[in-house]
Parts: sequence; structure tokens; C-alpha cells
Amino acid sequence: MYNYIQHYINGQWVDSTGNETIDVINPATEEKIGEISSGTKEDLDKAVQAARDAFPAFSQTTKEERADLLDRIADEYEKRKDQFIEVIMAELGSPVTFTTNVQYQMGLNHFRTAAKLVRDFDFTENRENSFIQKDAIGVAGLITPWNFPTNQASTKLASAFAAGSTVVLKPSTETPFAAVLLKEVFEAAGVPKGVFNLVNGTGSTIGNGISSHPDIDFVSFTGSGGVGTKIMENAAQDIKKVSLELGGKSPIVVLDDADVDYAAKTAISHIAGNTGQVCTAGTRALVPESMHDDFIQAIKNHISEYPVGDPKDKSTFTGPQVSEDQWKTVQDYIQKGIDSNATLVTGGTGKPEGLETGYYSKLTVFTNVKPEDTIAQEEIFGPVLSVITYNDLDEAIEIANGTIYGLAGYVVGNDPEALTKTAKSLRSGRIVVNNEQADFTAPFGGFDQSGIGREWGDYGIEEFLEPKTIVGLP
Repeated sequence: MYNYIQHYINGQWVDSTGNETIDVINPATEEKIGEISSGTKEDLDKAVQAARDAFPAFSQTTKEERADLLDRIADEYEKRKDQFIEVIMAELGSPVTFTTNVQYQMGLNHFRTAAKLVRDFDFTENRENSFIQKDAIGVAGLITPWNFPTNQASTKLASAFAAGSTVVLKPSTETPFAAVLLKEVFEAAGVPKGVFNLVNGTGSTIGNGISSHPDIDFVSFTGSGGVGTKIMENAAQDIKKVSLELGGKSPIVVLDDADVDYAAKTAISHIAGNTGQVCTAGTRALVPESMHDDFIQAIKNHISEYPVGDPKDKSTFTGPQVSEDQWKTVQDYIQKGIDSNATLVTGGTGKPEGLETGYYSKLTVFTNVKPEDTIAQEEIFGPVLSVITYNDLDEAIEIANGTIYGLAGYVVGNDPEALTKTAKSLRSGRIVVNNEQADFTAPFGGFDQSGIGREWGDYGIEEFLEPKTIVGLP
């Protein structure tokens, strides 16, 4: 059992001022694996004050000192690899192979990348008769989601530390224990007291408290659009800077010269990986009308290569949804797809055979989906793919850009001219061509209702800085 009914404030565990706790459930077994304290406004106030007190000294450290700190953090993070894998498997239900290769690794990559980049980062600039200095923004409130417990926290924390900002972190109540492990990493690496503070609790109390707190200078949030809207409303009361990484309904544009098997497996992997609980997941496959039948047959041929099952089994590709509520949401969307008269290719409602315990969904693929259908417009956050046909590339691009989102996009094909035209025409913050590997130095974020601001690399560091212009220095 993982039991943390205190908060980490100013370098030590502190009792909550309240008595309420929140149970954490293993989604693969539906069993309680621990509990956390449900923090109060008073708990948050203590954490913010600790961060505020620590800010003057930490913001004046040199970039070399902060780079060394980030390197030590990465070293300590690596020492706890097995612990991170065990915790993420238990609280998220993420399969062991995916957890090892993606969940664990992405967190490490952000700390290593930030350490490297901040050493060469220009915090000052001379421009004619102006001297520009980039100052740490102050106290940052970080609110992170459950689907990537280390990745989402680590990219924010690495950038904050690189910039010289102090932080208060509120992780998701579904996956809080990875954040506790990060606390152990920071403590061992020598993060100064008050620079990192961890307060668990509900979004209504701690999340709203962070976004409306007068002594928090910047809020970085990853999660749903509805919550993002509330954060902006709260932050607007004192004109607080906000960065939002929100939802997506990303297209996979399959060009007419693409290898059909490769394209089909690419599409399946997007809904199967992390059980489709990925904001950048390509959940709309846009396929030439002439390729449709072959593509659907390839889906049927390869779907069994992505088995749903026990996260501890190395052969498992897809685990459970994070919670019963999320499972019900996914089931509702699958039923909406059926009700819209889309053609069910594979999957459907209910749990996979033999997986009655656990919040498991079937890998589900619909075809004959209209671009305006609910399942093609709204973020499902589950293993559901909509196949949409197009007649020419201009139509494909129009369909691809035809949602309120713009977080990611994918292009599969061979012709360089068509690949380039498509990639440059998609209105999204991150475009991946033929499954190219992620660049952790490049910016991550979205257009339209997918968010505001950028994370990762030097763009992420910039979010935690405020430029100051000084004119006329002698």
C-alpha cells in the first residue's frame, strides 16, 4: 500500500490541516492501492509561502548551478527506474513494456534535455541601446494529469528549475505516487528547501486554489479544455500568466502512395498505446477512398498484434482505462458511434473476453465515419479510431483541420512533395511524418482549443521567464 496523507512543503512532510483522504485504485484490479491527503486551502497557502520564500535565492543561482542540479536530478531519477515502473503500472495500469520505454523514459529525457539546453541558454541580450534580461517568473503552480505521470510533471519541473522558478505541484488524484517518487529524487539531488512543494488534493480545492492564488505568478496546466477554461477565468482575476496543454483530435493523413499495412499498424498503435489515453493520439485516420477496403482489411489483419491485458505481462500492448468513470465515458462514445450508423469494424461496447475485472475496453475501429460525427469531433481519450475517406489531398487537409483542436497531426506516405504539403498545411502544434522519433528540444503545444504556450526544450524554459528591457545602461 502507498499511503501519503501528508504534503511535502519546505523540504519536509507536513500534516494536512484537514482530515479527508482520497483512495487510489489500481485500474487493472479495481483494488485500493493507497491513499493521499485531500489538501485544504491552508495547506496550499503554506506551500505557496514556502515557494515564495525560496524564490529570491534560487532565482539568483547561476545557470551552471541549475544545470548541475538538473544533471543530479536525472542521475537520481535513473537510480529509481524500477520504482517508477512499478508505481506507474500500479496507479495507471500502464503495461510494463510501455511504462519502461515511454512513461519512465520521457520523464528522464526532459531533465537531461533541460540540463543540456540551459548551459547554452542566453538569459541576457544586447540590442542597440537596450539590455534585455530574462528573469525567472516567480512562483509557478503546476497542475498535471494522470495519463503520463512522470512526463507531464517532468517537462514542467525541468523547465521551471532551469529558469530559476520555484514551484507548487498538484498531481492528479488518480496517479499521485509518481510525484512522490519525484520528491524523493529531488531531495536526494539536493533541490533546496521550498523550491519544490507537493500538495495533493482535488481540483476544486487545490486546482482552483492554485489558479486563483494571489502569490502564484504563473500556472502551467495539462488536462481538459473545460478545466483549462476555469483556470483562465481564475487567473484573469489578477492577470496571472497561464500556459495550457489541452485536448486533441489528431488526424493521421494516409497518402495514396502509402504502404497499407504500415499505415494500418500506425493507426492501431495510436489507439492501443497507453489505451488511447494520449492527448496527441491520432484518432482520425483519413484514407483515400481508393485505399479504403485494403486499409480496413489491414486493420482486421493486424489488430490482434496489439493485445489488451494484464499490465504486468510483457506481451500486453494495451492496459485498462485509468478509472471506472473513464471506462464509462469511452463506452458512451462507442455507443454514440454505433448510434450514428458508422460501421463497426472491430471492438464495440463491453469488456474484452476474459477481462471482466479491471477497466478494460476493446480496441474499437469505426469506418464510414462522417467528419462531423461526434466520434470524429470530440476527444474520447480511449482506444477508439474513426476512419474517414477523402478524394483528394486538399479535401484531406480540410477534414484534418476541421475540428476545434490542433495539438498534433500525422502523415504517412512516400512522395516528398505530398508529405511536405500536407505537414505544412496541418493546423497543429506538432506534426509527425512517417513515425519519426520525438525531438525533446523542440516545442510541444497546440493551436486553437488545444492550448496556449509551449513546453519541452528551450521553448518550455521561456514560459517560466519574463523579459526585462533596460534602456540606457552606461
